[in-house]
Amino acid sequence: MTTKGHVYVIDDDAAMRDSLNFLLDSAGFAVTLFDDALAFLEALPGLDFGCIVSDVRMPGLDGIELLKRMKAQQSPFPIVIMTGHGDVPLAVEAMKLGAVDFLEKPFDDDRLTAMIESAIRQAEPAAKNEAVAQDIAARVASLSPRERQVMEGLVAGLSNKLIAREYDISPRTIEVYRANVMTKMQASSLSELVRLAMRAGMLKD
Repeated sequence: MTTKGHVYVIDDDAAMRDSLNFLLDSAGFAVTLFDDALAFLEALPGLDFGCIVSDVRMPGLDGIELLKRMKAQQSPFPIVIMTGHGDVPLAVEAMKLGAVDFLEKPFDDDRLTAMIESAIRQAEPAAKNEAVAQDIAARVASLSPRERQVMEGLVAGLSNKLIAREYDISPRTIEVYRANVMTKMQASSLSELVRLAMRAGMLKD
């Protein structure tokens, strides 16, 4: 069953959580509920990309503080803030901190679902790019110092012989390192290796 995306609801009001769960679930989203922002932040490293719908006024860590922490982590998750009646200054502050939108309670169901769909659609490409960049960085980090030197030589356009001469090792050994580099970087060709090096910022203009 494909969903329209993940939604993480953060609200200390159980009735509000239940009604949002019902609304968003029936609209086709995969919903996860949190009764406070701290529990959400603790779970965040293991969560799939999705839209956060958070109340602004909560005991402990409130919506504004949550936004500050998400901003500090450079999180790609879009955040929609729910405010009580007349909380316009708070809503404005939330927008300044990176909330994609805010809704005043009580709000129109269709408006909320449309807001979430658009937030996910707009933020998803950046989130995917971020995930790819982190994945490539992890591959580069898995290389041994010597493998990294060989990769740098390869993407600089040096032949096995030239790399071997530079590091005073045999071309045969370079071939072994080269095979390791291709495996660890998950590159099927030299052109793909060059592309990965560019994404990893290893190629200077």
